[in-house]
Amino acid sequence: MRKHLLLTVALTSIAGLLVACGSTEQSGEAGGERVEIGIVQYADHPSLDQATEGFRAALEDSALNVKFDENNANGDANTLQTIADKLIGNEVDLVFANATPAAQIMASSITEVPILFTSVTDPVGAQLVDSLEEPGGNVSGTVDFHPEAIEKSIALMDEEFDLERIGMVYNAGEQNSQHQVNLAKEAAEARGMSIVEATVQTSADVQTATESLIGEIDALYIITDNDVVAGLDAVIGVAEREQLPLFVGEIDSVEAGGLAGFGFSYYDIGYKAGEMAVEILNDGADVSTMSVELPPELNLVFNRGAAERMGIKWQDNWEELADDVIDE
Repeated sequence: MRKHLLLTVALTSIAGLLVACGSTEQSGEAGGERVEIGIVQYADHPSLDQATEGFRAALEDSALNVKFDENNANGDANTLQTIADKLIGNEVDLVFANATPAAQIMASSITEVPILFTSVTDPVGAQLVDSLEEPGGNVSGTVDFHPEAIEKSIALMDEEFDLERIGMVYNAGEQNSQHQVNLAKEAAEARGMSIVEATVQTSADVQTATESLIGEIDALYIITDNDVVAGLDAVIGVAEREQLPLFVGEIDSVEAGGLAGFGFSYYDIGYKAGEMAVEILNDGADVSTMSVELPPELNLVFNRGAAERMGIKWQDNWEELADDVIDE
C-alpha cells in the first residue's frame, strides 16, 4: 500500500527523535502487502483497554497483514501531540484513536490518513465530524454514548432510590464529559433533582474533588470521564466510607465496584471500529462517507456486593429490573 507523505520532512525528523509511549508488534499470519496502523489510547482504564482489544481483534480476524504501532498517552495531552508527530514520521496507513482527547489531537495533526475513533461521546461537538451520517473529512468511528443512557440513569436514581442531590466529578476540559454533565442537568431538573459538580484536571485530583462534595449530595454519579474513571478506586472508597450510592456510566465501572449503571460492551464498539478499518484498508471504503456508529444496545447492571459495602438495602425488584447482577 502506498505510504502517505504528511507534513514536512523536518517534522518527521523531530518525531523520530521523540520517545514512544507504547510498543510495536506484528499481527496475524495473513499474506499480502503489510499495512501499518497507529493505535493511540488516551489513558489506561478497563473500558478503553477493552475497546483497543476489540479493535485489534477485528483486524486479526481479517485477511489483512497488519503491523500495529501501539501508543498510550497515560492521560497527558502533551504526549498525544508527541504520538501524532511520531505516527506522521512513521507514515502509518490508518490511525485508531481511543477516547475524545486522543481523537481530537490526531484529527488536528493528521489530515491525509484515515482516522477511526472510539470511546467518543459527542463527535460533532468535539469537531471531529460534520455529522454522524456524513463525517465529511478523514475521521469517523464509533461512539461510547447511547442516547438513552443519561436519562435512564437519572430516572433510576429518582424512581428506585428517591434521590435529590447528585454529585458529579469530571474533567471540565474534556468535551465528552461536559456534554454528558449538561444532559444530566437537563434530565435531573426535569425531575426536580439537582446536580452538584466538582471538577478535576487529572486523575490525581479525583479523591480531593469527590470528598469536596460530602455533605452536599445524596449520591455520586460518574459518567465516562477518562480521568475520573482512571481514578475510580478513589471514588469507590469515598462512596463506601460515606455510605453513598455510586452510579456509573460503564459496565466495567460496575464490575469495578460501582452500585449500578447503564452501559454496553466497549469491546464491541472497538471491534466495530476495527471492522470499519478493514473496509477502508481492504475494500477501499471512503472514510468521509462512513457514518459514525452507535452502541447496539443498553444494559442495566447492578453490583450486589457494592450495595452492601455502601450500606444500601437490596431490593428484590432490582433482580427483575437489571439485565445482569454482579454478586461480589
